[in-house]
Amino acid sequence: MLPVDSSASWIEGPLVPSSRLSTPAAKALVALTGFLLILFLLAHMVGNLLIFKGSDSLNTYAAWLKSQTPLLWTARLGLLAVFVTHLSLATMLAYRSSLARPDRYVYHRTQVATASSRYMFWSGIVILAFVIYHLAHFTMGWTHSANGNHYYELLDNQGRPDVYRMVIVGFSNFWIAGFYILCQLVLASHLYHGASSMFQTWGFYSTRYQHIIRRIGLVIAAAIAIGNCSIPISILLGWFK
Repeated sequence: MLPVDSSASWIEGPLVPSSRLSTPAAKALVALTGFLLILFLLAHMVGNLLIFKGSDSLNTYAAWLKSQTPLLWTARLGLLAVFVTHLSLATMLAYRSSLARPDRYVYHRTQVATASSRYMFWSGIVILAFVIYHLAHFTMGWTHSANGNHYYELLDNQGRPDVYRMVIVGFSNFWIAGFYILCQLVLASHLYHGASSMFQTWGFYSTRYQHIIRRIGLVIAAAIAIGNCSIPISILLGWFK
C-alpha cells in the first residue's frame, strides 16, 4: 500500500480521523463499530416487530423506552459516536485505497468482487441519507403528520404516545413505504459484505470456512431486511387497522 500523501490532510477533521492511524487499526475499529451497529439493528428490529402483537404491546414498549430518559440519551449519544466513528473510518480507508490503486489493474487475477463489496461506500452513503430521513420522519416528526396532527400529539386510550398508529399512518403512504423498503435492501447488501468482512478482520476468515462466514453474513442481512420490510409491506397490504 502506498503511504498516505501529506496533501490528503484536507480530508481530516472531526469526521475523518488522522491519517496517522494505521490501516489495520482502522479496519479493526470499523469491524468493532460495525458489530455494535448490527447489535443495535437487531434490537431495534425486535422492538419494532412488537407491532404484530398489537397496539398495546408496541405502545407499552415505546412508553418504557421514553421513561428511561438518562439511559435512553446515553444510548443515543453512544450510538451516534459509534456511527460517526464507523462512517469516518470507512471514508478514510476508502480514500487510502484510492491512493494505493490510482489506476485499474491490467490483469485481474483475484476473485471477482461481489456487487455489495464494490459499492460498500455508496451503499453507506444511502444508509446515512436514510438515517437522517428516518430521524426526521419518526423520531422528530418533522416531515409528515397524521391528519394535520404532529406525531407526538397522537395518544392511545391510556394517554401514551400512540406509536402503533404513527407507524401505520407513516407507512400507509406508498412512496414512503417504498422508500423504506428500498433502503432496507441497500442496507442488506451493505450488511452482507460488512458482516463477512468483520469476521475476516478478526482473523476468522479462511479458505476452509469462507462459505460458512458468507452464509452468516447472508443470514444477518436477510433477517434484518425481512424483519424491517415486513412492517411497511404488511401495512400496505391492509393487515393493520
